[in-house]
Amino acid sequence: MRDTPILVLGSKNYSSWSLRPWLFLRKARMPFRETIIHFDAGDYRAQISALSPSGRVPVLIDGGLTIWDSFAICEFAAERTGRGLPRDEAARAVARSVAAEMHSGFAALREECPMNVRATRRVPQTQQLLGDIARIDEIWSDCRQRFGGEGGWLFGGFSIADAMFAPVVWRFRTYGAKLCTVATAYLQHALADPDMLDWREAAGREGHPLAKVDEIGAAES
Repeated sequence: MRDTPILVLGSKNYSSWSLRPWLFLRKARMPFRETIIHFDAGDYRAQISALSPSGRVPVLIDGGLTIWDSFAICEFAAERTGRGLPRDEAARAVARSVAAEMHSGFAALREECPMNVRATRRVPQTQQLLGDIARIDEIWSDCRQRFGGEGGWLFGGFSIADAMFAPVVWRFRTYGAKLCTVATAYLQHALADPDMLDWREAAGREGHPLAKVDEIGAAES
Protein backbone atom coordinates (compact mmCIF):
# COMPACT_ATOMS: atom_id res chain seq x y z
CA MET A 1 0.00 0.00 0.00
CA ARG A 2 1.27 3.45 -0.93
CA ASP A 3 2.11 5.72 2.02
CA THR A 4 0.16 8.96 2.21
CA PRO A 5 2.18 11.80 0.64
CA ILE A 6 3.34 14.60 2.92
CA LEU A 7 2.90 18.22 1.86
CA VAL A 8 5.38 20.50 3.58
CA LEU A 9 4.02 24.04 3.92
CA GLY A 10 4.98 27.41 5.29
CA SER A 11 2.68 29.70 7.25
CA LYS A 12 -0.97 29.54 6.22
CA ASN A 13 -1.26 33.25 6.86
CA TYR A 14 1.69 34.35 4.75
CA SER A 15 2.76 31.57 2.36
CA SER A 16 1.08 32.10 -0.99
CA TRP A 17 3.18 29.36 -2.57
CA SER A 18 1.96 26.85 0.03
CA LEU A 19 -1.72 27.62 -0.49
CA ARG A 20 -1.67 26.66 -4.17
CA PRO A 21 -0.82 22.94 -3.92
CA TRP A 22 -2.72 22.54 -0.64
CA LEU A 23 -5.91 23.77 -2.29
CA PHE A 24 -5.30 21.81 -5.48
CA LEU A 25 -4.74 18.53 -3.62
CA ARG A 26 -7.92 19.16 -1.63
CA LYS A 27 -9.95 19.76 -4.78
CA ALA A 28 -8.37 16.84 -6.62
CA ARG A 29 -9.25 14.64 -3.65
CA MET A 30 -5.70 13.36 -3.45
CA PRO A 31 -4.99 12.17 0.12
CA PHE A 32 -2.10 13.89 1.86
CA ARG A 33 -0.76 14.79 5.27
CA GLU A 34 0.52 18.27 5.93
CA THR A 35 3.34 19.57 8.03
CA ILE A 36 4.14 23.25 8.58
CA ILE A 37 7.55 24.80 9.03
CA HIS A 38 6.94 28.30 10.36
CA PHE A 39 8.98 31.11 8.87
CA ASP A 40 9.91 32.45 12.32
CA ALA A 41 11.45 29.16 13.46
CA GLY A 42 15.04 29.65 14.46
CA ASP A 43 16.11 26.67 12.40
CA TYR A 44 13.70 27.24 9.52
CA ARG A 45 16.43 27.25 6.89
CA ALA A 46 17.93 24.00 8.16
CA GLN A 47 14.54 22.29 8.39
CA ILE A 48 13.39 23.13 4.87
CA SER A 49 16.81 22.56 3.28
CA ALA A 50 16.75 19.03 4.67
CA LEU A 51 13.51 18.34 2.79
CA SER A 52 13.49 20.50 -0.33
CA PRO A 53 16.24 20.71 -3.00
CA SER A 54 15.28 24.35 -3.59
CA GLY A 55 15.36 25.20 0.12
CA ARG A 56 11.81 26.57 -0.12
CA VAL A 57 8.24 25.56 0.62
CA PRO A 58 6.13 23.89 -0.60
CA VAL A 59 7.44 20.42 -1.22
CA LEU A 60 5.53 17.16 -1.66
CA ILE A 61 7.18 13.98 -0.40
CA ASP A 62 5.66 10.83 -1.87
CA GLY A 63 7.67 7.84 -0.71
CA GLY A 64 11.06 8.18 -2.37
CA LEU A 65 9.86 10.94 -4.69
CA THR A 66 10.29 14.62 -3.80
CA ILE A 67 8.46 17.28 -5.80
CA TRP A 68 9.14 20.94 -5.16
CA ASP A 69 7.53 24.08 -6.61
CA SER A 70 3.80 24.75 -6.34
CA PHE A 71 3.11 24.45 -10.08
CA ALA A 72 4.95 21.13 -10.36
CA ILE A 73 3.05 19.68 -7.39
CA CYS A 74 -0.28 20.69 -8.94
CA GLU A 75 0.65 19.14 -12.29
CA PHE A 76 1.75 15.94 -10.55
CA ALA A 77 -1.54 15.72 -8.68
CA ALA A 78 -3.51 16.40 -11.86
CA GLU A 79 -1.74 13.55 -13.62
CA ARG A 80 -2.26 11.14 -10.74
CA THR A 81 -5.94 11.93 -10.12
CA GLY A 82 -7.15 12.96 -13.57
CA ARG A 83 -8.64 16.08 -11.98
CA GLY A 84 -7.91 19.78 -12.09
CA LEU A 85 -7.41 20.34 -15.82
CA PRO A 86 -10.23 21.24 -18.24
CA ARG A 87 -11.31 18.45 -20.60
CA ASP A 88 -11.52 20.75 -23.61
CA GLU A 89 -8.16 21.14 -25.34
CA ALA A 90 -8.42 24.90 -25.85
CA ALA A 91 -9.58 25.51 -22.30
CA ARG A 92 -6.81 23.30 -20.96
CA ALA A 93 -4.19 25.23 -22.93
CA VAL A 94 -5.50 28.58 -21.70
CA ALA A 95 -5.70 27.30 -18.12
CA ARG A 96 -2.05 26.29 -18.24
CA SER A 97 -1.12 29.61 -19.86
CA VAL A 98 -2.76 31.81 -17.24
CA ALA A 99 -1.47 29.55 -14.45
CA ALA A 100 2.07 29.92 -15.79
CA GLU A 101 1.64 33.69 -16.16
CA MET A 102 0.62 33.90 -12.51
CA HIS A 103 3.48 31.65 -11.48
CA SER A 104 6.13 33.83 -13.08
CA GLY A 105 4.66 37.33 -13.16
CA PHE A 106 2.89 40.09 -11.23
CA ALA A 107 5.99 41.26 -9.36
CA ALA A 108 4.39 44.48 -8.11
CA LEU A 109 1.43 42.67 -6.56
CA ARG A 110 3.74 40.20 -4.84
CA GLU A 111 6.06 42.91 -3.53
CA GLU A 112 3.52 45.55 -2.53
CA CYS A 113 0.74 43.24 -1.31
CA PRO A 114 2.25 40.16 0.36
CA MET A 115 -0.30 37.56 1.39
CA ASN A 116 -1.63 38.29 4.87
CA VAL A 117 -4.88 36.36 5.19
CA ARG A 118 -5.96 37.53 8.64
CA ALA A 119 -5.34 41.25 8.04
CA THR A 120 -7.17 44.18 6.47
CA ARG A 121 -4.75 46.66 4.94
CA ARG A 122 -4.49 49.41 2.35
CA VAL A 123 -1.40 50.29 0.35
CA PRO A 124 -0.58 53.10 -2.12
CA GLN A 125 -1.88 52.30 -5.60
CA THR A 126 1.27 52.54 -7.69
CA GLN A 127 1.05 52.36 -11.47
CA GLN A 128 2.81 49.01 -11.42
CA LEU A 129 0.34 47.61 -8.91
CA LEU A 130 -2.65 48.95 -10.81
CA GLY A 131 -1.26 47.40 -13.97
CA ASP A 132 -1.04 43.98 -12.29
CA ILE A 133 -4.58 44.28 -10.94
CA ALA A 134 -5.90 45.29 -14.37
CA ARG A 135 -4.24 42.30 -16.00
CA ILE A 136 -5.69 39.90 -13.42
CA ASP A 137 -9.12 41.48 -13.91
CA GLU A 138 -8.72 40.86 -17.64
CA ILE A 139 -7.66 37.22 -17.15
CA TRP A 140 -10.45 36.39 -14.74
CA SER A 141 -13.11 38.04 -16.88
CA ASP A 142 -11.89 36.46 -20.11
CA CYS A 143 -11.68 32.95 -18.65
CA ARG A 144 -15.08 33.19 -17.00
CA GLN A 145 -16.78 34.54 -20.13
CA ARG A 146 -15.14 32.10 -22.57
CA PHE A 147 -14.91 28.94 -20.49
CA GLY A 148 -16.79 29.39 -17.21
CA GLY A 149 -20.12 27.94 -18.26
CA GLU A 150 -22.36 27.17 -15.31
CA GLY A 151 -19.58 26.61 -12.78
CA GLY A 152 -18.20 29.35 -10.57
CA TRP A 153 -14.49 28.81 -11.19
CA LEU A 154 -12.43 30.25 -14.03
CA PHE A 155 -13.06 27.24 -16.26
CA GLY A 156 -16.34 26.15 -14.72
CA GLY A 157 -14.97 23.40 -12.50
CA PHE A 158 -11.95 23.96 -10.27
CA SER A 159 -8.66 23.87 -12.19
CA ILE A 160 -4.96 24.47 -11.82
CA ALA A 161 -5.58 28.10 -12.79
CA ASP A 162 -7.79 28.64 -9.75
CA ALA A 163 -5.13 27.12 -7.51
CA MET A 164 -2.47 29.46 -8.88
CA PHE A 165 -4.69 32.52 -8.41
CA ALA A 166 -5.93 31.54 -4.93
CA PRO A 167 -3.35 33.74 -3.13
CA VAL A 168 -4.50 36.68 -5.25
CA VAL A 169 -8.01 36.15 -3.91
CA TRP A 170 -6.71 36.66 -0.37
CA ARG A 171 -4.55 39.59 -1.42
CA PHE A 172 -7.55 41.35 -2.94
CA ARG A 173 -9.57 40.68 0.20
CA THR A 174 -6.77 42.05 2.40
CA TYR A 175 -5.73 45.11 0.38
CA GLY A 176 -8.76 45.77 -1.83
CA ALA A 177 -8.96 45.96 -5.61
CA LYS A 178 -11.31 47.54 -8.13
CA LEU A 179 -12.57 44.81 -10.44
CA CYS A 180 -15.23 44.51 -13.10
CA THR A 181 -18.51 42.75 -12.34
CA VAL A 182 -17.45 39.38 -13.77
CA ALA A 183 -14.13 39.33 -11.90
CA THR A 184 -15.82 40.47 -8.68
CA ALA A 185 -18.28 37.58 -8.91
CA TYR A 186 -15.36 35.17 -9.29
CA LEU A 187 -13.61 36.72 -6.29
CA GLN A 188 -16.72 36.28 -4.13
CA HIS A 189 -17.14 32.69 -5.29
CA ALA A 190 -13.57 31.84 -4.33
CA LEU A 191 -13.82 33.60 -0.96
CA ALA A 192 -16.91 31.56 -0.07
CA ASP A 193 -15.36 28.20 -1.00
CA PRO A 194 -15.29 25.81 1.99
CA ASP A 195 -11.66 24.83 1.49
CA MET A 196 -10.60 28.46 1.24
CA LEU A 197 -12.52 29.15 4.44
CA ASP A 198 -10.73 26.24 6.14
CA TRP A 199 -7.40 27.80 5.13
CA ARG A 200 -8.52 31.18 6.46
CA GLU A 201 -9.58 29.68 9.79
CA ALA A 202 -6.23 27.93 10.17
CA ALA A 203 -4.38 31.15 9.28
CA GLY A 204 -6.31 33.02 11.95
CA ARG A 205 -5.34 30.68 14.76
CA GLU A 206 -1.75 29.77 13.88
CA GLY A 207 0.04 32.74 15.47
CA HIS A 208 3.70 33.14 14.43
CA PRO A 209 3.35 36.78 13.27
CA LEU A 210 5.87 38.33 10.91
CA ALA A 211 6.18 41.96 11.93
CA LYS A 212 7.67 43.18 8.66
CA VAL A 213 4.73 41.81 6.68
CA ASP A 214 2.12 42.94 9.19
CA GLU A 215 3.46 46.50 9.01
CA ILE A 216 2.79 46.76 5.26
CA GLY A 217 -0.30 48.87 4.72
CA ALA A 218 -1.14 49.14 8.42
CA ALA A 219 -0.76 52.90 8.46
CA GLU A 220 -3.09 53.23 5.45
CA SER A 221 -5.88 51.07 6.92
